[in-house]
Amino acid sequence: MRHAFETMGTVASLHLDGPVPASLIEAVENVFADYDAEFSLYRSDSPLSAIGDGRLRLTDAPARVIREYERALDWNRRTTGWFSPHRPDGVLDLSGTIKAVAIGDAVELLASAGGSGLLGVGGDVAAIGTGIHRIGVVDPRDRGRVLADPVLDARRAIATSGSAERGDHIWSSLGRTDILQATVLADDIVTADAVATAIVAAGTAHCGDLLDALPVDALIVSAEGLSATPGWPRVAS
Repeated sequence: MRHAFETMGTVASLHLDGPVPASLIEAVENVFADYDAEFSLYRSDSPLSAIGDGRLRLTDAPARVIREYERALDWNRRTTGWFSPHRPDGVLDLSGTIKAVAIGDAVELLASAGGSGLLGVGGDVAAIGTGIHRIGVVDPRDRGRVLADPVLDARRAIATSGSAERGDHIWSSLGRTDILQATVLADDIVTADAVATAIVAAGTAHCGDLLDALPVDALIVSAEGLSATPGWPRVAS
């Protein structure tokens, strides 16, 4: 079965290998709705908005907000600063991990109920259950062309970051990055998403050291062309 719904400013797409109860689909939608209510900077009633405008101190925030801030800080450390939970103006923004966290929770919910298939949200795709799935990676320079079609098998998640879909929304201390798109294969969707964002922020001059230190594979589209880690599947011709 297939099901799509709007969430977090984008569209979530479920592709399941068989039917599931409507109550399970509702529970999945609620996972995203709950995270959005707590972490969206576009909702004035969210704790993160209250932190951003000074109505709430971070130390007084709900436990999940503090926990996810700590997760984002850990990714800041693991990527040597290229992934950041703070906007250039200093405002706390956890959107770089929260979408992926919600995907991970929804995947666990579906898998625990016996579901299998794929869940994709805004460029991030995670496998549900134990099936093997092939995913197409689109060329940001030509949206009608597929660059690669890696398989989600041992690695269960793939995430793509860049300016092709949402414009220049990734902050970098370099100013403007020379990477158009980074696609990352990883064991889990949070890792894939955080590292893809960090690669774009780091640019071609620094992403090599970043990738050497992390257990992922990546396909990168830059102004100079294509590059990939040694473990990335063969690029489609």
